[in-house]
Amino acid sequence: MANVTLVTGFLLVEFSDIQELQILYGVLFLLIYLAVLMSNLLIITLITLDQHLQTPMYFFLKNLSFLDVFLVSVPIPKLIVNSLTYSNSISILGCAFQLLFMTSFSASEIFVLTAMSYDRYVAICCPLQYEVIMNAGACTVMAGVSWAIGGLFGTVYTAGTFFMPFCGSNVIPQFFCDVSSLLSISCSETLLVVYTSIGIGMCLGISCFICIVISYAYIFSTVLKIPTTKGQSKAFSTCFPHLVVFTLFIITACFVYLKATSNTPLVIDRLLSVVYTVIPPILNPVIYSLRNKDMKWALMRLLQKTLGLTSFNTN
Repeated sequence: MANVTLVTGFLLVEFSDIQELQILYGVLFLLIYLAVLMSNLLIITLITLDQHLQTPMYFFLKNLSFLDVFLVSVPIPKLIVNSLTYSNSISILGCAFQLLFMTSFSASEIFVLTAMSYDRYVAICCPLQYEVIMNAGACTVMAGVSWAIGGLFGTVYTAGTFFMPFCGSNVIPQFFCDVSSLLSISCSETLLVVYTSIGIGMCLGISCFICIVISYAYIFSTVLKIPTTKGQSKAFSTCFPHLVVFTLFIITACFVYLKATSNTPLVIDRLLSVVYTVIPPILNPVIYSLRNKDMKWALMRLLQKTLGLTSFNTN
């Protein structure tokens, strides 16, 4: 039997071998991270404090903002620290937590986005029953199930991955720990739990995608029956952004978690991983909330209350 060296830690791939560029990348990601935190925390604050935003749609938006904050906070701070300190090491425990939280929050976000599509379906297709169907209890259950299933999936996924031994190279061809990279340095011949988890994840993702497609098929069918162009435009403006963000998120997530194993760090891999981890948390506040009239009025009311201003007319 050949001798193998068990891995006791990992090395993440850097964006550049030039120290000055590494520092530049660190500062850039720091600015992006702060922008994501501030925009999403602002949304959470507005929805929590403003009584006009206590509706199912904004309830799910608040959950989405929480998930965006948590999701971007898993890999990006480590990337910033490594870039600014010119280090690329991560412990096995740190890697395991990265994988656990990334998969958990990603899965939860997909389920919350699915719940949001159902909320829009009920609002547009069944407006008279909206308050009855989307009551507080139903919304709480939908959000709770989304978080719970995400956490369960992340736990099983991570446990299956780190149950196997790692040997040989300790270089992860990615700026955070993902399963495809960890599988490439595994010396285990039994990966049943991992592949079973991947299969379950694919089924759940496809199921959510089908649910969203069906919801929007009914939504678009109903919207096209609206007699006024203004009414159609308003309905489409709230639906298309959600569909675009979900599609972008699910495609990049599939690439990160389902791509073939490789020991060669490709630039396109890291770029798509950046899109997956950073772009949705940046786009979600802009698309869903900050361009929304109700959110703008809520911000004005908060400023009025905080600063004691009286010049805002929120009627």
